[in-house]
Amino acid sequence: MYLYDKYDHKLVQERVEQFERQTARFITGDLTDEQFLPLRLQNGLYIQRHAPMLRIAVPYGMLRTAQLKKMAHICRSYDKGYCHITTRQNLQLNWPSIEDVPSILSELAHVEMHAIQTSGNCIRNITSDPFAGVAPDEIVDSRPYCEIVRQWSTLHPEFAFLPRKFKIAISGSSTDRAATAFHDIGLQLIKSETGAVGCKVFVGGGLGRTPIIAPVICDFLPEQFLLSYLCAILRVYNRFGRRDNKYKARIKILVKEMGVADFSQAVEQEWQDIKSNYSLLSPKDITQAQDYFSTPSYQPIDIRSTDAQLDHMALKHPAFGRWLHRNVSHHKVPGYRSVTLSLKPTGNAPGDISAEQLETVAHLAEHFSFGEIRTTHQQNIVLADVNSNDLFTLWQHAQSAGFATPNIGTLTDIICCPGGDYCALANAKSIPIAEKIQNTYDDIDYLYDLGEISLNISGCMNACAHHHVANIGILGVDKKGKEFYQVTLGGNNNSRGSTNHKPAIGKVLGKAFPADEIPNVIDCVLTTYLQHRIEEEGFLESFLDTYERIGMPIFKEHVYV
Repeated sequence: MYLYDKYDHKLVQERVEQFERQTARFITGDLTDEQFLPLRLQNGLYIQRHAPMLRIAVPYGMLRTAQLKKMAHICRSYDKGYCHITTRQNLQLNWPSIEDVPSILSELAHVEMHAIQTSGNCIRNITSDPFAGVAPDEIVDSRPYCEIVRQWSTLHPEFAFLPRKFKIAISGSSTDRAATAFHDIGLQLIKSETGAVGCKVFVGGGLGRTPIIAPVICDFLPEQFLLSYLCAILRVYNRFGRRDNKYKARIKILVKEMGVADFSQAVEQEWQDIKSNYSLLSPKDITQAQDYFSTPSYQPIDIRSTDAQLDHMALKHPAFGRWLHRNVSHHKVPGYRSVTLSLKPTGNAPGDISAEQLETVAHLAEHFSFGEIRTTHQQNIVLADVNSNDLFTLWQHAQSAGFATPNIGTLTDIICCPGGDYCALANAKSIPIAEKIQNTYDDIDYLYDLGEISLNISGCMNACAHHHVANIGILGVDKKGKEFYQVTLGGNNNSRGSTNHKPAIGKVLGKAFPADEIPNVIDCVLTTYLQHRIEEEGFLESFLDTYERIGMPIFKEHVYV
C-alpha cells in the first residue's frame, strides 16, 4: 500500500501545525464559531449532540498494523476506549475534546494518517472494493487508481469549496462492491477489446433526501485521460451547481435539472477545452502507482490437501464450518482466502471496535495477512490474504476476540449510523433498533434459511447508513417530537456481491411505525417472504427476487392488517 514520501510528511505536518494555531485562536475567542466552522470541517471535526466527533481518513479502506495500534492508543488516551467504522471506510472518534484534536492529528501524522477532507464541501475520502487486488472476478486492480485520484484531489485549490460535499468511488471487478452508481462520481474500471484499460463514468448518484441512481456519461474513458475528465466534471459542477440551497446543491440535482444529455455535453465541451493543457497519465505514472501495492510473498500450497483438511475441520467443528461458509471469500491466488471479521455480534453497535479489539486485529493481520487491514462499506474488517492452512487457527483467535459471528451478508449484518445517540442531525435513534433486530433474530439457522438480506438503519434523511439501497431499509423520522420509523423494501446497491439485480432504490412500505413495533414489522415482512418464495432446481428464491416478483402490495397487505 502507499507510503508517504517527504512531501506527504511535510504537507500533513504543516496542516497539523496550521490547525493547532486555528484551534488555539478559536479557544481564546479570536475566531468565532462561524469562522472556525469551515476550518474544522476540512480537518474532519464536527460538533455532535453530546461531544465533538473527529472523522479520520482511511483512503480506500486500507490500513497497516502500526496505524491500528496508534488508533488503539488514541482511543484510550483521548476518547472512551473505542472508535467507529463508517460506511465510507473511515474511522470516527465520538468523544474527543476540541482542545485535544490538534494532539490527536499530530499523533496520527506519525503513522501517516490524517483527517484532511473528511468533511466540508470538498472531495471526500476515495472509496473502493475492500477485496481490490485479491478478488477472483477482478478486471483491473482499483487501488492504484484510487491513490492517483487521492493525490490529485487532496487540497486541490480549485475544488476546496465546492457547492456541496463530493464523493468518488472506484471499482475494478465484474461485481460492483463499491456501489459506484450511488456516488457523485463512480468509476467502473474495464478493459476494451484490445485490452486497453479505461473506465465507465457514472455521475450524479447519491442518497439523502433525493436518492438517485447515477447515469453513465461516458462508456469508455481511456485511463490516460482520467484526471482531466474528472477536472472537467468538477468544473461544470463548480460553475453551475446550486449554492443558494444546500438541499439542492449536490451534483445529482444539477444533472437532473440540466438533463443527462446537456450535462454530458457541458462536460465534453469543458474537457475538450482543457485536456490539451492537462498532463496525461503516462504509463510510467500508472506503473508507479501500481508499484505502491506490491504483491505479498504468497507461499505455494497443496490445494487438494488443504481443502480436504478444511472440509474435515468444518464437519468436526460446525461453528467453524458456518464461519467458513459466511465469512471467508475466495481469492485470486490458489490456496489463499480473504476473511471478513464481523463487527456485528448481538448487542454490539454495528461498526464499533474497542481499543483492545484494534490491537487484536493488528496482531491477527501481522500473523495471518501480511500486516494489512481493510475496512468495509458494511462496517466490518477484511484480512485480504490469509493462507488457507491458517484458517482454523485464525477462526479460534477471531472467536476469542468476538470477531467470528458467522453472519456476513445476513439480516443481522446490519449497516447502522450512530443515530440520535450521538448525531445532532438525527431524528431518531438507530443503534437500539439494530440491537432489537439482532436480539430477535439470533437463531443462526433461521438467518441462513432467510438467505442473503441486507438491512440498513439511518437516523435521518441524510441516509448515512444508506437505507435507501438496502433490501429492507429503516429510516428514523420525527412526528411531533416523537421517534417513528419508515420502512422501505427492494433497495439494492450490489455492494454485497449480488450480480443478478440492477441497482435499485427501495420503495416506502407505508406509514411510519413507533420503535416498539419495528421487530414485529420486520417479522411480518420476513414471514411474507418465506410464504411466497419459490424453489427452482434446488435453489431457494432470494428476498429481492421474491419482492421483485410479487411486488409491494402483498407485503403491505400482511404488515398493515
